[in-house]
Amino acid sequence: MDDAEFSRLYGEWRPRTPADVRDFFDGYPGIWWIAGGWSLQAFTGVERHHEDIDPGILLAQLPLMRAHARGRLDLWAAFSGALKPVASDDPADLPDGCNQLWSRPSAADPWEYDILLGPGDPDEWRYRRDPSIRMPMAEALWERDGIRYLQPEIQLLYKARGLREKDRADFAATLPFLDGRRRSWLTDALERTIPVHPWTPSLR
Repeated sequence: MDDAEFSRLYGEWRPRTPADVRDFFDGYPGIWWIAGGWSLQAFTGVERHHEDIDPGILLAQLPLMRAHARGRLDLWAAFSGALKPVASDDPADLPDGCNQLWSRPSAADPWEYDILLGPGDPDEWRYRRDPSIRMPMAEALWERDGIRYLQPEIQLLYKARGLREKDRADFAATLPFLDGRRRSWLTDALERTIPVHPWTPSLR
């Protein structure tokens, strides 16, 4: 569906920036970062339109997120086009296929943050679609102005499966900024998960 129909069905998103995410997560005791298009823009400096912003947390730290958001934002499990309030600290109680949480102060307010749920632990990032692809958490994230971002090669791996117009544009904008180490890592990850991919020749 197009953006207008999506907003009509699910509601509007409030424009948020990485600085807003940093302020919201102030005092959060778990691991957090920014993923999606904002992470690539921060790395490259190439600006583009953003429909929302995607903070990421560890799935195992759901109880910390619920405690941090309590009284400020309601958390909703987003899965298979459906939404359900998150009423338990136990990640096992989330619906099957739930990899993200939508958040807003109340039903009368726009959505604030699309919070992604990662399968790793505080010491190690793992790729949700193939947990054998992993990286020390200290290397999977980088930081600027007190804001942690997902490394660009990891974000492009997530985008490689969808190949939406904006994903292709993000790859084209980010490719010139990737050094040999990042290109090699992404090439290897693509060959392991999507063996024939249109981005692979450009990475070599």
